[in-house]
Amino acid sequence: MAGKRQIALLRAVNLGPTNKVPMQQLREVLTGLGYGDVRTLATSGNVVLTSPMQGARLERELEEVLAVRLGVETRVLVRTRRELAEVVDRNPLVEQAARGKGLHVTFLTDALRAELTRELNAADVEPERIAVRGREIYLWLPEGQQRSQAVRLTADRNLEVTSTRRTWNVVTKLLALADG
Repeated sequence: MAGKRQIALLRAVNLGPTNKVPMQQLREVLTGLGYGDVRTLATSGNVVLTSPMQGARLERELEEVLAVRLGVETRVLVRTRRELAEVVDRNPLVEQAARGKGLHVTFLTDALRAELTRELNAADVEPERIAVRGREIYLWLPEGQQRSQAVRLTADRNLEVTSTRRTWNVVTKLLALADG
C-alpha cells in the first residue's frame, strides 16, 4: 500500500488479563487488509505501518479493526514518521534522556488547553519533571511510575484528552523502525 510511514500507539493493551492483542496476529490482520510493511515493537501495542490515511481517519479505522477482528476496544493514537521525529528532536529533557531510564513521552489525542499546559509546565514535582510540547508530555520519572506525582497529574482524568505513555527507549526504537 502506498502512503506514508505511520506509527500507531494502541492504548492499554496487553497490560493484564484484558485487552490481549497478539502482535503476530495484529501484523497478519493489518497486512491482510493491505497495510504496507507492518512491524510491531514489544507487546505494548506499538505498530509501524505504511498507509495513505493519516491522523483521526487512520485512528478510527485501526480502532474498528481491533474491535471487529481481534475483539479489543481501545483507542489508537497515530503519528506520522515525521511527527515522531519531531517528538524526538524537540525533547526538552535531553539532559535527562542521557541518564537512561526514567524518561517517558505521553502522547495525546489533542493538544491541552493553554491554562492546563501552563499549570503542568509549572508543576513542582521535583525530582520529577513535566514538559508539555504540542500533543506530547515529556516526563522525567527517576524513581519510576508507581508513586509518581507527575504520573498522577498527567492521568487522562486530569488532561481532558486520551493519552498513552511510552518510554523514551521505545519512542526512539519506533523512529528507527519507521526508518528501517
